[in-house]
Amino acid sequence: MLPTYMLVLSVTYCLALVFTFYRAGSDKRHIALDLALAIMIGGFLGARLLHVAYEYPTFYWDNPGEIFKFWRGGFVYYGGFIGALVLCSIYVHFKKISFLAWADFYAPVLSLGYALGRVGCFFNGCCFGDVCTLPWAVEFNYPGLPTGLRHPTQLYAMIFELCVFAFLLGFERRSKKGPSRSQGPAASYTAHTGDLFFTWLGLHGCGRLVMEAFWDDDRGAFILGLSISTWLSLILIVVAIIGLLKVATLRGMSPPKY
Repeated sequence: MLPTYMLVLSVTYCLALVFTFYRAGSDKRHIALDLALAIMIGGFLGARLLHVAYEYPTFYWDNPGEIFKFWRGGFVYYGGFIGALVLCSIYVHFKKISFLAWADFYAPVLSLGYALGRVGCFFNGCCFGDVCTLPWAVEFNYPGLPTGLRHPTQLYAMIFELCVFAFLLGFERRSKKGPSRSQGPAASYTAHTGDLFFTWLGLHGCGRLVMEAFWDDDRGAFILGLSISTWLSLILIVVAIIGLLKVATLRGMSPPKY
């Protein structure tokens, strides 16, 4: 029997591929699908590796066979993001194509994929929140978890990211000169884009910081009192700010004054 978690992830991948196929347009579809494969492979390996090496290293050291039982869950989104980023960077380097152009292209796809993936976490019972008595609190059936109602943080993350996804599509529609339907959104990107990708990085990082305050599952060892996901979220926000300022400079725009 296919676990619900893996079923949701499989459906998410399929929907993301359909969305990618639609966005790419006929002339750039082969590159988009190659990058989609790199994202899936790098994302899978990176997400699993960070879970094994950081969250439960002692357990997997004593039980190495459990590393390969990925259908039971055990993935870290940021690990998957880093893994996908590495493989995609290698691909665009050898193809001599713009990284930022395709990062912009994939920003809404990544946002949608993250949102739908959290549905799998909800049904799996992992990534649960702290104890609460709110009307929408949920009791999760997760190994070793005491009984009690908790924040459905997976759904919080899903709702937030769906809002980010809608914002990105609206932002893209307003800021890019719309290509024809046959060309797809990828046709409008140039070598000095990046605003959509960096906007997503910043918004996603902010959302993750908020979610970290609600989550109560094991986040691995803390560094200076903060989880690794919190540190990575802060790094994403800084990178997003620097990236947006750099994109503005490359376009001959003055950075905003506050």
